[in-house]
Amino acid sequence: MPKGLNVALNSGALRPLLPPLGWMCICCNIPRRSPPPKRYTLLMPARSTTRISLTALLGTPVTDAQGHLRGRLKDIAVATGEDAGKVAGLVLKTRAGLCIVPSHQVMETPAGTLELRSAGAMVPLEDQGNYLYLQQDLIDRQIIDIHGRKVVRVNDVDLEWMGQGAAHLLRVCEVEVGLRGAFRRVFKGLLPRATLEKLSRKFVPRCIPWEFVDVIEVDPARRVKLRIEYERLGEMHPSDLADILEDLAPAEREVIFTSLDEEVAAETLEEVEPKLQKALLEKLGEEKIADIVEEMDPGAAADLLAELSEEQSDAILEEMEPEERQEVSDLLEFDEDSAAGCMTTDFVSLGKDATVAQAVEALRGFDGDPESVTEVYLLDEKRVLRGAVPLARLVMAQPETRLAVLAEARVLSCHVNMGQIELAELFDKYNLHALAVVDAQNRMVGVVQADHVISFLRDKL
Repeated sequence: MPKGLNVALNSGALRPLLPPLGWMCICCNIPRRSPPPKRYTLLMPARSTTRISLTALLGTPVTDAQGHLRGRLKDIAVATGEDAGKVAGLVLKTRAGLCIVPSHQVMETPAGTLELRSAGAMVPLEDQGNYLYLQQDLIDRQIIDIHGRKVVRVNDVDLEWMGQGAAHLLRVCEVEVGLRGAFRRVFKGLLPRATLEKLSRKFVPRCIPWEFVDVIEVDPARRVKLRIEYERLGEMHPSDLADILEDLAPAEREVIFTSLDEEVAAETLEEVEPKLQKALLEKLGEEKIADIVEEMDPGAAADLLAELSEEQSDAILEEMEPEERQEVSDLLEFDEDSAAGCMTTDFVSLGKDATVAQAVEALRGFDGDPESVTEVYLLDEKRVLRGAVPLARLVMAQPETRLAVLAEARVLSCHVNMGQIELAELFDKYNLHALAVVDAQNRMVGVVQADHVISFLRDKL
């Protein structure tokens, strides 16, 4: 190779003229490496997110592209229903009144202010019922934490700026229910924004993701307009629902309870204290109450009606179906401190000559709470108790097996007038889950469940 060409190659002067790397130059016999693959991801703008609290955003100046002040942020409007959680617009306080601007028409500047992409995007806020407003409807108000199954009070809301440039969007992330949010609100205006945010980060966050938040709206018309529903509450355990109702204020409590269907409402009523039971039913009509009471365990329904006035109790009974009315009326005749006073008349019974297959069919057709069934009782033609078969034995037996063969050698029972203290001792002595209740002729009239005994003992502590 000529010396001049070698110098030029080493100096890089001819590099732009050389063929691509990775193949052999024929004239110079110089090997080159392959070019790096094209990386298309480098051509796309990096997606970024920035967290900010509602407290920090409220009052922020909003300017146009020329830097002229157009207003200050007063609230943030959030969509509900299928678009729940999406920021629909920012509410601005201007000299002309309240205006709303779509969130995609606003961007955050490096100075921490908000800038309008187009001044024409601002429109007067005429109908405030179309959106949920974070400051107005959430801050310092009670909400339901669906995941934690409890009532909490909102201290702040965390939002997030997503993307950059044309994709500068704002979304709701979570609500703050701990001291961090309370600290921000108390010291806002007293400390510089950066200092306040830095100090608030020293508190342990207590946040609830937005998807687990159920907002409570007491205005029925606005609740319908916002499409606020409480379907997820129906999936909770009745005990958790009872705790939630006990923690709510009366107006919010009424909203939640009336949103439940009759079956869920009945199960929840069985878990709350008598005083709260009366409060929950106070605003309901007799027909609605009767629909709920019919879904309750007969014993629990009798206990509930016994707490009401005789006039109201009779009015509710009149609205009930004949069969359910008779069951509850019979139980109301017993002393509430006796075994009959805490028993249920929902149990599974068959003749002493029945088979396992017939018992399975009876269980499938049982209208009561299936979780309360621990035994199948054997009765003769006069309904005298002759035996009991535990469910475990039914599962392991052949369909054609007679229940009399599987029955316990000794069947325990108690008289309708047995006191609850003596009843509790019987449950403790024999480690019972349920106990049959019989009348003076040894005819079976009901069953006492272990949870009733536990409730009695808990009240005695």
